[in-house]
Amino acid sequence: MEEIDSMTFRQQLLAIDENLGQEDVEALKFLCSDWIPLKKLETVSSARDIFQLLINKDFLNPEDTFVIAELLYRIKCNFLLQKLGYTKEQVQEELPYRGLVSEYRQMLYEISEGLTKEDVGDAMFLLREHLPKKQSTTSSLELLTSLEKQDLLEDSNLEILERICSKLSPDLLKKVERYKRGKAPVFNQESTEMAPSSACGFSKPSFGNVSVQEPAVKHLPRNHIDSYPEETGSLREHVGSLLSLAANPDIKGGPSLLRSMGDGESKTTAEKTAFYKMDGPYRGYCLIFNNIHFEGGLGRRNGSQKDAMELERVFTWLGLDVRKYDDKTSKEIEEILKHWQSSENWKDRDCLVCCILSHGESGKIYGTDACLISIRDLMSYFTANRCPLLAEKPKLFFIQACQGEKTQQPVYLETDNHNRVHLGADAQRSRYASSQQLTSSIPAEADFLLGMATVDGYLSFRHVQQGTWYIQALCDNLQCLVPRGEDILSILTEVNADVSRRADTKGVMKQMPQPAYTLRKKMIFPVPRDPPPPAQPL
Repeated sequence: MEEIDSMTFRQQLLAIDENLGQEDVEALKFLCSDWIPLKKLETVSSARDIFQLLINKDFLNPEDTFVIAELLYRIKCNFLLQKLGYTKEQVQEELPYRGLVSEYRQMLYEISEGLTKEDVGDAMFLLREHLPKKQSTTSSLELLTSLEKQDLLEDSNLEILERICSKLSPDLLKKVERYKRGKAPVFNQESTEMAPSSACGFSKPSFGNVSVQEPAVKHLPRNHIDSYPEETGSLREHVGSLLSLAANPDIKGGPSLLRSMGDGESKTTAEKTAFYKMDGPYRGYCLIFNNIHFEGGLGRRNGSQKDAMELERVFTWLGLDVRKYDDKTSKEIEEILKHWQSSENWKDRDCLVCCILSHGESGKIYGTDACLISIRDLMSYFTANRCPLLAEKPKLFFIQACQGEKTQQPVYLETDNHNRVHLGADAQRSRYASSQQLTSSIPAEADFLLGMATVDGYLSFRHVQQGTWYIQALCDNLQCLVPRGEDILSILTEVNADVSRRADTKGVMKQMPQPAYTLRKKMIFPVPRDPPPPAQPL
């Protein structure tokens, strides 16, 4: 029996290894470098090698695979957790007590993700006299590892790192400052206990002035206990009118983040004007159109109910009133939007979120009657002149639908085109794909965001049981990053990264989401007081 268990265990590890690329392996090596000597890590060429080293160190065995679950979570390969029998929610719940990756290592990894190739080249130039002459660093992780080898970077010596970040990105410097502040325990007047920070940065709520006590757990990292984290970032713009990357400003951490972001009595007028107002008596409405059954030969969208459930769960947690509409024709969708356009309820609401799950073609989605509707037309119901009560308020549209051409019959995954798809080599070919097409899909007026599951001309994929890659990644990242104070554009950047890592079982078919927006300010959902409710099975 033990031999069978051991073989099953190694088969699980092998299946994970087969789904990890070289960049993922490098990330795993970096995160493990506190436990495994660098000399041994230099010989690693695959995830299997790392797994064996962890087994040798007794960090990993058939009865306890949590260390792998944590590592997959840290590098955002959450779709592989199921191979170990974990869900993302289970990992998040156990991380505060079983996590092995130190806060120091996490901080370095976050900084590495924020450094571009150009940044690494600039850093190499700045550090030329401190690094070996033959140094040929090509990645941010290699740069940080080299600094550690030279004793220029360690938990108690962050001076070089601070100087680099101050020259390249002041926003990354704030991550270092946040970490340094978090190292010093903060005690309140009535308690000397601190609440452990959870995965995704969601602290367990305190009760009055009494915090949750840290349990005594084996392998608990020295710096794992921290106050409620803060995140920083920078706003970047692509050339042209399509904008796709951004992050939030400096947001003060600590328990104050458990209150609404709109509470900030200490914010200056300039700080307040940089954000959309999100402190009204009601957060807003989330409209979910979930089309599964179609006329005219369009395929049934199996798995879409999972998407609708997750959207309802997450946006309800974020404080929005959710209204769900199943299987609506094109005319019914337009009539529902007209009703909401004229609603007086928007007066006291902060925002609108509209999610449409359906089949689609370039710039359009299908109603259940097999009739196409322009995405631009749907969004235009809520322009300032047609819906004055939503003027100057953010209006977010998330579209889960194919935007490309016909393909063949599927096996395990389906596309949200009007035909099903076999995940073959031609599934990602596009006759036309341009950012201009996406940009022209949103109204010219301000305060709109359009999140598309895929770029124009391409397919988007849907698992018949687990839902679509895009919507599941959107919900996961909202749940993880809202508690960290991330703005919506930063969250969508992480969604892009998550979905881009997905692939079919052969590693051939890929998908790339694309946001476009006319937002004028940063939109940050207030941090809910309670942790998100667990996902419900179908």
